[in-house]
Amino acid sequence: MSGAAQHWDEALVAGRLLLQRPVGGGAAVFPPRECAPGNGAALEWFEASGRGTVYSVTWVQRRPPEEPYNVVLVDLAEGARLMGRVEGVTETSLQIGMAVRARIAEGPVIVFDPAGEGTV
Repeated sequence: MSGAAQHWDEALVAGRLLLQRPVGGGAAVFPPRECAPGNGAALEWFEASGRGTVYSVTWVQRRPPEEPYNVVLVDLAEGARLMGRVEGVTETSLQIGMAVRARIAEGPVIVFDPAGEGTV
């Protein structure tokens, strides 16, 4: 692995949530890539706030005694949409529109916590 994907992975290992945007400004780009979609413009890395809103949620039911787990799409404040899971919630407490905050967990993998409970 090399290039943008490697840079992304190395940042996660270092505990940093980075996104890309066109040099000079513009909407965040995700997943990491070598040039901007559509026009091939150069991209720069920047630190994401980790703040976001749940866009979509589903619960995956597993064979008992395993507990179900959620899979969410989160719209970050910077405009990128990431897939992950929200920890510390139940099937009734996790809602579309809920404010969340990204956290880098062991793996490293990005997970989300209800807003105010986790930090990047």
